[in-house]
Amino acid sequence: MLAIIKTGGKQYKVAVGDKIKVEKLEGETGTGVVFSEVLFLGDEKDVKIGTPFLEGAKVEGKIIETSKQKKVVGMKFKAKKRYRVKFGHRQTMTEVEITKI
Repeated sequence: MLAIIKTGGKQYKVAVGDKIKVEKLEGETGTGVVFSEVLFLGDEKDVKIGTPFLEGAKVEGKIIETSKQKKVVGMKFKAKKRYRVKFGHRQTMTEVEITKI
């Protein structure tokens, strides 16, 4: 069984047993999480496509860990004004293992 879910403004293709990294989700390590915004469900025999979401479909997972990604460095610059600012950003990500579709 294959599903496409939407979380954090992005779409992910998942199957049972997959581990995905999504933007930060609330919850402690080891707790369950439910994704109710399912766009697609299917296998070799049957396909269901939502408009935009499937009614009654959900994907369940378990939070493995929450961590930060590597630092992304950015610059702000304005020509002829002597303005330069260097900044960094580390996005918080949650790793989720899919347990049930």
